[in-house]
Amino acid sequence: MSDSPLKVHHLRPAPGAKKAKTRVGRGEASKGKTAGRGTKGTKARYQVPAAFEGGQMPLHMRLPKLKGFKNPFRTEYQVVNLDMLAKHYPQGGTLGVDDLVAKGLVRDNHLVKILGDGEISVALQVSAHRFSGSAKDKITAAGGTATQL
Repeated sequence: MSDSPLKVHHLRPAPGAKKAKTRVGRGEASKGKTAGRGTKGTKARYQVPAAFEGGQMPLHMRLPKLKGFKNPFRTEYQVVNLDMLAKHYPQGGTLGVDDLVAKGLVRDNHLVKILGDGEISVALQVSAHRFSGSAKDKITAAGGTATQL
């Protein structure tokens, strides 16, 4: 060998180290007929997906798709804001759930909650199932009362 340094393009694999890739499915001489897949059966015919369960409904399709949780014990309220009370009762006075139903503000046989959206300037004596904190504060500040049923 000459005194020149070894270069990458001089490197060659050792004799016998490289083996030709077997070309399957190219006639019946070598690995031609079944091409290394054995005889018959599902896996001999095509590639089977990892999630395939033999025709049974796959797990990813059996599971429910909707996310979240719906609480069956949730309490639903009909809500009325203070601006609606001020609009329908401009003189003030006493009102309960039955009066709100009569005015068409809520449906009958439902729980009612008074919310504090809007302003009120007259004294109202309100009876309802629930009050928000701001609604109770605004009613008492106007000289009224908030009675929880």
